[in-house]
Amino acid sequence: MHRPEIFDPYPAGPDIDVLPSFFPIPGLGIVPVNAFVLKAQEPVLVDTGLWDLSDGFMDRLSSVIDLDDLRWLWLTHNDHDHIGSLHRIIEAAPRIRVVTTFLGLGKMSLFRPLAVDRVYLLNPGQVLDVGDRKLTSVRPPTYDAPETTGFYDHKSAALFSADCFGALMTEPADSAGGIGSERLRDGLIAWTKMDSPWLHAIDRDEFTKTINYFLGLAPKVILSSHLPAAHGMTDELLQYIAIVPDEEPFVGPDQLALQSMAKSGGGAPQ
Repeated sequence: MHRPEIFDPYPAGPDIDVLPSFFPIPGLGIVPVNAFVLKAQEPVLVDTGLWDLSDGFMDRLSSVIDLDDLRWLWLTHNDHDHIGSLHRIIEAAPRIRVVTTFLGLGKMSLFRPLAVDRVYLLNPGQVLDVGDRKLTSVRPPTYDAPETTGFYDHKSAALFSADCFGALMTEPADSAGGIGSERLRDGLIAWTKMDSPWLHAIDRDEFTKTINYFLGLAPKVILSSHLPAAHGMTDELLQYIAIVPDEEPFVGPDQLALQSMAKSGGGAPQ
């Protein structure tokens, strides 16, 4: 795979659909780029995919839910792999409101502002009532943008974790459990070192408290933007995250390595 590709939606639970795609990182592998539909009484879309795949994303989104029914768009953060179809959805879903933070709203306003009545500001620890369930906003253990929020769905016991628990992979998959423990561990640590380099300077005691908080939530499924759905794997994934602060920091390819990858065509490691 040398170009991003989009795949058909798959269920991650009775009320949850995953809208998956995969993005190549030359020389390192591929990384999933997921959005989600939570079919609550007031349905919630989580993120909006890659701009390059926007047409396919809109088609697949429409295949799992009528856009007129969407009430909420939980924007985990404003990186380009999360906002690719943002304004198309705002136009196509007349009742939808974007859940973000004050900083998230400010960052969007630097490029293409949203009308205030289409936005709902929610801070970590606060709760969004979507009719048949409550969603508690959380700051995930790792993140790459300061406005990042995920959430815990108290009805399905699903943790939507934004970029946290992402992993580099060698091929597409629709289940984190099918990747294999060693490959998942290595891919998750590699991704986390790239995506959250600040972990190497973190206070270890405070980080342990964060890990323990999410252990206490005990989600049945973790839904990361950059990992296939992970059922019953909370302890394992948090163990891998806890290793990262003591790992060697990630150092990316330099210009000579980039030229070498371009000559060889890049691609996923074997």
